[in-house]
Amino acid sequence: MFHGGGPGGPFGGHGDFDSEEVLGKVYDSRVIGRLPKYLVPVKGWISVGAAGMLVRTLAALAAPYLVGVATDRILSADFSGLGIVVILFVVVALLTWGGQYFENVYLAKAGNKVIYHLRADMFDHLQRLSLSFFDVHKVGKLMSRVQNDVSQIEELVTEGILMMITSLLTLVGIAAIMLTMNPRLALITLAVIPLMILMTIIWQKYARRAFIQVRRAIAVVNSQLQEDMSGVRVIQSLSREEENMEQFDQVNRAHYEANVTAVKLESLIMPMVMISTGVSFAIVIIMGGMQVLDGAMTAGILMSFLLYVQRFFDPVLELSMQYTELQRAMASGARIFELLDIKPDIQDKPGAIEMPTVKGEIAFKNMSFGYEKNKDVLHNINLTVKPGETVAIVGQTGSGKSSLVSLTARFYEVNKGAVTVDGHDVRDVTQQSLRRQIGIVPQDPILFSGTIEENIKFGRLDATKEQVIDVSKMVGAHQFISRLSKGYDTLVGQRGVNLSAGQRQLLCLARAILADPRILILDEATSSVDTNTERIMQRALRKLTKGRTCLTIAHRLSTVTKADRIVVMEKGRIIEEGKHEELIARQGLYYKMYQQLNAPELTGG
Repeated sequence: MFHGGGPGGPFGGHGDFDSEEVLGKVYDSRVIGRLPKYLVPVKGWISVGAAGMLVRTLAALAAPYLVGVATDRILSADFSGLGIVVILFVVVALLTWGGQYFENVYLAKAGNKVIYHLRADMFDHLQRLSLSFFDVHKVGKLMSRVQNDVSQIEELVTEGILMMITSLLTLVGIAAIMLTMNPRLALITLAVIPLMILMTIIWQKYARRAFIQVRRAIAVVNSQLQEDMSGVRVIQSLSREEENMEQFDQVNRAHYEANVTAVKLESLIMPMVMISTGVSFAIVIIMGGMQVLDGAMTAGILMSFLLYVQRFFDPVLELSMQYTELQRAMASGARIFELLDIKPDIQDKPGAIEMPTVKGEIAFKNMSFGYEKNKDVLHNINLTVKPGETVAIVGQTGSGKSSLVSLTARFYEVNKGAVTVDGHDVRDVTQQSLRRQIGIVPQDPILFSGTIEENIKFGRLDATKEQVIDVSKMVGAHQFISRLSKGYDTLVGQRGVNLSAGQRQLLCLARAILADPRILILDEATSSVDTNTERIMQRALRKLTKGRTCLTIAHRLSTVTKADRIVVMEKGRIIEEGKHEELIARQGLYYKMYQQLNAPELTGG
């Protein structure tokens, strides 16, 4: 139901965010073309870092030449210029240090700034994506991929491209110096390069597969770890520790074996470089030594030549490794920008108006809806809720209750018909102006990291401490909050794990009421509370819903008997409607449900 992914998206083929394909093209114009937006603001830092890299590279190229000059001066007993050579050595060392410093610091600043803006854009974008996107994709795995991909882009910006350019410049620079010093010996020495390239191509073929397998294996390990940690209570309650350890051991061993294979292959590249370096060294020593004996070349030049040969193959090794990193970064960039290109299903249409202060009339007009195309879960719903009316929606599991109330806030788009609030089609008004007048207390109480006060003020940051306390008293939460060691300043912990389910539900209710919504939606808000807390909440709700339109979903039918109207749903249709007494008298589905008040099948939603 979301747009921009899959083969039809702008990055065709990367639509599956659970995919572990980690290597892409060496150069992907679709990724490179999007980077300037993030690189332009830090172009100054990149320029300074690149300049430092260039200075470091040139200084490194000068050092072997100075060694050769010093060697010739010493062997010829000409010490007149040694002082200058020593000074130049110091200058080269300072330039190398200075270039390295500016390269590291400014490229790191640039890379981290790029990542800062990328993460900010992704966070903002993810918050605005439609719920249908999160219905399809696992949030944990999606966030894991996003974090990993961002890190790959950071490496591309801070090291990848510039390091490849530096390696190429170093190769060209060394080759040019060697050809200038002794063309014949340089050509003979460089003759091993084609062999080195062939060996690298063959190595890349196998190394690519090994690196992909490592990334796939660690993704499986992370997924298994996240799943087991999230379900640790269930695992312990069913004494599944040993079985789950066996499962984890399998995926952990697969990751271990993939890593060992990758390390073996990675270890092959160094001997390849060392062999090539050794062959070149032998050629230079034999051929160069003969030229020194013949007087065609000085010993200093031979020394410089040997040092240049030694340094020549370092960039070759770096390019071999950076080739894979560049492929990985391009694939990561493609996934990131494809994610950013996904358009939410629910968008404000051009010319959408601001929703005026609502009175609270809600109408579903010949409305049908489905999460998947041509698979409706709600069929031809016609229902009008008057301003200030409390309407309870009941039904068996899967009857469509939660789907119905979700459409009121336009979390999903209807397939047919319309949903209106005060006569305004919800598609004609801005989402923000609509939703800020609707308070929702979900079945699963969600709290955020921070204090109790911050959680209650989540939807109304300008609320005073007194207003927070007042609303907490209204919903019956003040008493348990006061007993906590730090009261309203108590940290709730991750998702409120240090509070009971009922306490979390009370805080969610207080949060919704503090926002002062005109429409209140209670999605089984009392499902997690005990009987005493439920009575407190019911008394509070009777006061709080006065003057507000209230849609309430409940599996405890005893909580809806005082509703102004009860709507009974079955298989996505409204089959009964009326007051509690009227529905009991009809002896239809509601009557049967009421007779089986405590049956397990009534507890769904």
